[in-house]
Amino acid sequence: MTPSRDINRLIEIMAALRTPRTGCPWDLAQNFATIAPYTLEEAYEVADAIARNNLTDLKEELGDLLLQVVFHARMAEEAGAFDFGAVVEAIMAKLLRRHPHVFGDMRSSTPHAVEGLWERIKAQEKAEKAEKAGHRNARSEGVLAGVPVALPALTRALKLQDKAGRVGFDWDDPHAVLKKIREETDEIEAALAEAEANKSHASDAADEVGDLLFAAVNLARHLRADPEALLRQTNRKFERRFAGIERALAARGKAPQDATLAEMDALWEEAKAAEQSPPPRGEG
Repeated sequence: MTPSRDINRLIEIMAALRTPRTGCPWDLAQNFATIAPYTLEEAYEVADAIARNNLTDLKEELGDLLLQVVFHARMAEEAGAFDFGAVVEAIMAKLLRRHPHVFGDMRSSTPHAVEGLWERIKAQEKAEKAEKAGHRNARSEGVLAGVPVALPALTRALKLQDKAGRVGFDWDDPHAVLKKIREETDEIEAALAEAEANKSHASDAADEVGDLLFAAVNLARHLRADPEALLRQTNRKFERRFAGIERALAARGKAPQDATLAEMDALWEEAKAAEQSPPPRGEG
């Protein structure tokens, strides 16, 4: 087989890899559960390529993610459940159904209006699905239903808060959330003090850290920012500045483990100041 732009060739390759006796032993040994972690990993690598604004890598990572879809579809076909064509048909039907303002008579002129329409259609779809399934339990009908447990914790917290906010369980402005964050830090400080006084493990303080993170996600939501993206951005900033510390120490013939915390902290502040300083004239 040779590479092709035809999606059917990719489906054929996947089928060959999964063919007993002549296929790939590793691919044949996989199932939905063993492949799922790779699917998540590929999705993150797509996000990483986007964050780095590397379109060459993005093309490759999107291909890897597409392979995951083809892989799952092939295993489902082998189980007699559905095939890749059914996946394509399902997403096309969903797009047509959720965009009546494009493919129907309804009109929505703003992103906010479209978002509201999308959510109403989703709610209707869930109700119809629950009715068709013939059961209505508390989880399927709850306001917070439908947020996947396997999501990254920050993203899941964001979605839970967003769903609760739509029914009025929310603060009015970011300042109220910031006040909550201060309350959580005070509770952490109190828990640490109690643990030190009793010479016990600071497990209560650790629990409060979870509350602090949840509140921080809520603040990001009120600022209309994605907490996952913000944390990735901060991670990259930390890596960049720490690499600056390593370079500065190397110029002195030292490694980080040979330096004092005070020395590294001073270099950190230098790296931070260098990033915040405007470029010299002629370089801006």
